Amino acid sequence: MKIGFVGLGIMGSRMAANLQKHGYSLVVFNRTRAKAEPLLGPCGTFSDSPAKLAEQVDILFTMLAHPDAVEQAALGANGFLDHLLSNALWVDCSSVNPSFSKKMAAEAARREVHFVDAPVTGSAPAAAEAKLIFWVGADPADLERIRPLLLCIGNKIVHTGGQGMGTSMKMVVNLLLGTGMAAFAEAMALGEGLGISRKMLFDSLLGTPPVAPFLASKREKIESGNYETEFPLRWMQKDMHLASVSAYESGVAMPLSNAAKELYRLAMREGYATEDFSAVYDYLTAIHESPAPAKV
Repeated sequence: MKIGFVGLGIMGSRMAANLQKHGYSLVVFNRTRAKAEPLLGPCGTFSDSPAKLAEQVDILFTMLAHPDAVEQAALGANGFLDHLLSNALWVDCSSVNPSFSKKMAAEAARREVHFVDAPVTGSAPAAAEAKLIFWVGADPADLERIRPLLLCIGNKIVHTGGQGMGTSMKMVVNLLLGTGMAAFAEAMALGEGLGISRKMLFDSLLGTPPVAPFLASKREKIESGNYETEFPLRWMQKDMHLASVSAYESGVAMPLSNAAKELYRLAMREGYATEDFSAVYDYLTAIHESPAPAKV
């Protein structure tokens, strides 16, 4: 079995490395070759383009930032989709919207290529430790074909249905993460504004029913002010936008989520785009600490 991997960013590089740790040899491609260097050697070779990579593999993973990047890698100049062998399997782990996944599935089917959408939940540390959760939209036979590979990268696989249903669940999960983080940051800002210490707020709130469990992992970042990226704020805003697009397509109203989405956009404008998405707290408290505008 020959495996290809396209997209070696924060998540993709760690996912590919875990496949190699289990003895799989990879052909890899990334727009910036330097990011691929740690994977090159006896178990890894670099391809000059997605098209050349596709000619060498039976199963191709993509882990790219957004739908446009996926479409460019698949169908753009030197794209891989026209070069995969008949009966090859494309596993897209990117965070994209369901209608886009279904579009890519149709493009793959036209070329007799199998398609699986398998986005993940988990940040950089989980990716490094192979503790990602896969949300899989696929034909059952295709899932069984790649199950051993997914279990090299993650520790839980949820088959949510047919093509597009993996990305559908991913939209739901990231919507909860994004709104949960924003709501917690706003509550913390209020508490501090009312004179409650940050330590008291953390000690009192974490572990209680109103607070999502994942927020405990953000305490150190907030207390230290070091928002080293586990999941970039700009990609959280992107995922919430894609959830908004999906809601529009399905006739669902999301007033709270759209407000949170715009909060992340405002934070991006103030320089937080590449910080961890928990930096939305820093953005909100910076607003709180800013002096009030002079009256005119």
